[in-house]
Amino acid sequence: MAWVYLLIAGAFEISFTTAIRYTEGFTKLWPTLLVVFLATISIYFVTKSAQLIPLGTAYAAWGGLGAIGTVLIGIFYFGEPATFWRLFFLSMLIGSIAGLKLVTN
Repeated sequence: MAWVYLLIAGAFEISFTTAIRYTEGFTKLWPTLLVVFLATISIYFVTKSAQLIPLGTAYAAWGGLGAIGTVLIGIFYFGEPATFWRLFFLSMLIGSIAGLKLVTN
C-alpha cells in the first residue's frame, strides 16, 4: 500500500507543480490556493508512504515521480523541447525509481 500512497503523492505533486505556472509568481489568489491545496494532499500521502517504507526511498521516489510527470506535462502540454538529453536523463530517473522499488522491502 505504501507504493500506492507514493503514486498518489506523485500525482498530486505533478498537479501542484503544473498549477504553479498559473499563479503568476503567486500573485493570483485562486491558482495559489489551488497549489497549496494540492501540495498539502501530496505531502499527506508521501508522509503516509514514509510510515511503511524508508524515508529516503519515499522522498526520492516522490520527487522523481513529480519531476518525471512535470517534465512530460511540459513536453506534451506546454510544448517544451523533447531533446535527446532531456529524454535520456528522464529515462535514467525512471530507472532509478524502479531500482529503489526493487531494493526496498
